Amino acid sequence: MERLSVSLVFVLLVAMLFGCAGGTKDAADEGPKPVKIGAVLSLTGTYAGLGEAEKRALELEVDRINASGGIAGAPIELIIEDDGTDEAKAVAAAAKLIEQDGVVALIGASGTGQTMAMRGDVKRAGVPQISLAGGTVVTGEFDPLVFQTPWSNRIVVPFVLEAINRAGHTKVALLSDSGGYGKDGRAVIMENVASAGIELVADETFNPGDTDLTAQLTRIKASGAQAVLLWTAGKEAAVAVKSARELGLDQPFFGGSGQARVEFIEGAGEAAEGFIFGTGKSLVPANWGEGSVQFETVSDFATRFETAYGEQPDIFAGHAFDALTILADALDRVGPDASPQELRDAIEATNGVVGFGGTFTFSKTDHNGLTTDDLALYTVESGKWVPVK
Repeated sequence: MERLSVSLVFVLLVAMLFGCAGGTKDAADEGPKPVKIGAVLSLTGTYAGLGEAEKRALELEVDRINASGGIAGAPIELIIEDDGTDEAKAVAAAAKLIEQDGVVALIGASGTGQTMAMRGDVKRAGVPQISLAGGTVVTGEFDPLVFQTPWSNRIVVPFVLEAINRAGHTKVALLSDSGGYGKDGRAVIMENVASAGIELVADETFNPGDTDLTAQLTRIKASGAQAVLLWTAGKEAAVAVKSARELGLDQPFFGGSGQARVEFIEGAGEAAEGFIFGTGKSLVPANWGEGSVQFETVSDFATRFETAYGEQPDIFAGHAFDALTILADALDRVGPDASPQELRDAIEATNGVVGFGGTFTFSKTDHNGLTTDDLALYTVESGKWVPVK
């Protein structure tokens, strides 16, 4: 009986040892734990044209990075949530990504209002956020956890006002949306318009989702404005310029980065012709000068994007490309197992990372890092944007 017990114990011990070895092998076969990155994008609603371009760029870059071995062998797992261009939905999406999915960083949102709405969850969780929105408040209302890839209204607005002044227009009408980007842009315009030598003779607003801007445009037509400054990132921009032409409002239209997208040109059709706007140089890579690091980086991304999707990337795809480029650079420096705090610190230490928007160098006081040197002026000709000479 005693011999049987000893034999039984021996068999059980051997079985346990082999079981442990088998479990170790299975765990090794699974490979490194993925790095989870969350993205809150506007895939529906008035900013859908922005969010879809951003989604494409993120998926393209995640596939490229993972095919090249990921982050020190660990793949990136991208989890995308749609905020419907709605602040409440953006908050719910951020909470889900942080609390349920356990992401180490957030990309987004597409819009300024949605980005700011997420800030409470970002602070509570201590998770770094890289916004794709151009509102000045995103990094102007400084938060150590929040970064931004677009050229903010703080630098784009004065650049465009200067172009309007150079064109000889001193009486200008403003048409902006009441959403986060439009409201932020209007505030910056009000701060800079007088110093730019421009008189604002009309100040009209509309709500995201509006389909009839006749009343606002009729008042602008009667204002004596020599030009119209349109500040919005929504699909309503196409409605604005089409309706203006139908009303016989022939004054030139100016705008910012919100119109640097294919959706605007396609939606406005012939009414978009002659529209002048300021945004990043990378919309036409040749602006950087062939042979430069910036030209090579932007051209490579544009070629891969066009091969994958059949069209050139707009600036919103570029903002997403930059966000992932910055994150991947930081992760390469701290490793795939870094905590959100370690990753935040690495992002803030970003130095000389060349992206679509320009060359990013962050600091403890600057989480945008771009200047007017990264901007260029464009106009729409024959359904395409071309640099203003």
